[in-house]
Amino acid sequence: MKRIIFATSNEGKMKEIRLIMKDSGYEVVSLKEAGISADIEENGATFEENAVIKASAIAKLTGELAMADDSGLEVDYMDKAPGIYSARFLGEDTSYDIKNNYILNQLKDVPVPQRSARFVCAIALAYPEGKSITKRATIEGYIGFEIRGENGFGYDPIFMVPEYDKTTAELSIEEKNKISHRAKALMAMKEELLHA
Repeated sequence: MKRIIFATSNEGKMKEIRLIMKDSGYEVVSLKEAGISADIEENGATFEENAVIKASAIAKLTGELAMADDSGLEVDYMDKAPGIYSARFLGEDTSYDIKNNYILNQLKDVPVPQRSARFVCAIALAYPEGKSITKRATIEGYIGFEIRGENGFGYDPIFMVPEYDKTTAELSIEEKNKISHRAKALMAMKEELLHA
């Protein structure tokens, strides 16, 4: 089976990715599983640029197909922050508990209509010879009023999905994989691979 190295060491993310990619005809492995430790500077101005930077660096390094995603939360009330800085928001090593509480505090007395937000995901597939493809997807929702839910990771506990009336951290992985930004971008990429 052909393999794709996914430029992440995040196990939560890999669990979601493997579920979606399971019948793609590719084995998807993490950097850790591929025995790679690379520190890639994400200095792009968009989610797409950052995803391409990561995927291309791994494809070049390994001579194999590589995929990477760059995703983040855009809160309209905060001028779309944290955006491409979602992982580094308030500092590289700041816990998501602190980040989530900070955002909740920023929106303390803000009514629901002005709490609109979205998760954005751009996925890049890079070939060793230099070509790359990107897919982008979003999930629209709003910032809740408290931290809720044990599933998911990152900003999931504060992101409300209106049609479920739950945070993404309260959804089962099956529910999340039907609607999430990463799932939608991965499905589009899987289609691309199936017809390549």
